[in-house]
Amino acid sequence: MKDDNKKLTLKTINKSNVWDIQENDVTRLLKSALKDAEAKEKITHLLGIVRSAFEVENIHKELKAEEKKSYEKRGYKLCEMSNDEDNVYIIAIKKKPIVRVTDLSYENIRHISARKLLEVIERNFGGGWDSLSQSIRDIIQSGFDIATNTLPKSSSHSGMYKRKVADGFEVLEIPKGTWVETIFAKAKPQAEKIRLTMENNDNNEDLGDDIEDDDDENITENNYKTTFVIDDEDDGVNEMDGPSDEEIADDYNLD
Repeated sequence: MKDDNKKLTLKTINKSNVWDIQENDVTRLLKSALKDAEAKEKITHLLGIVRSAFEVENIHKELKAEEKKSYEKRGYKLCEMSNDEDNVYIIAIKKKPIVRVTDLSYENIRHISARKLLEVIERNFGGGWDSLSQSIRDIIQSGFDIATNTLPKSSSHSGMYKRKVADGFEVLEIPKGTWVETIFAKAKPQAEKIRLTMENNDNNEDLGDDIEDDDDENITENNYKTTFVIDDEDDGVNEMDGPSDEEIADDYNLD
């Protein structure tokens, strides 16, 4: 946890920075709210913020040993809470995992690493960048620089690959028959972050269910969607913004 986030209070916590804190910090904030008469009236709002990043369950006071072990085995932290002397209860708290692409949001995208992001994309049934919906791609690109290319296996580690790795990009390679789609990801500097209108991602569908299996053997340089630029090392490149007509003409010496 970052040092700045140790200073989070009931007034400063929001649905973005809540992803930087851990279960112990949540219980501290909840206990502070219960002690503060004014904050106590806003406990529902606080829980709404907390629940955007944590799973929270209210449990009765009497918790059997086997029940406690079950919660702990599932990664929950147990904490005793109290409104007053006669109302003591236990809550179970667990940070929500970011496992699927539908777990990504504008609030948490800046709180994962490029390597973690690519692991999440890889779990999306191996569909690659084009298998993601535009809304998911927008979320990802609000926090990361993304580039992709698709090349024959024998050429997949050529010029662009070497340049991106040297520039600090993490790499995900997805086999496409005899070709390889490569996705490069690098976190954007904080100063480049553009605050977009918050979207409710609860209605996003799990894209994996709608992905059809590609016939990898039928993928060729003629039918696979990509943009090629020929440079000194003959790389196949698709970097979100394709080359201009003038650049293509120059590469092919066209008038």
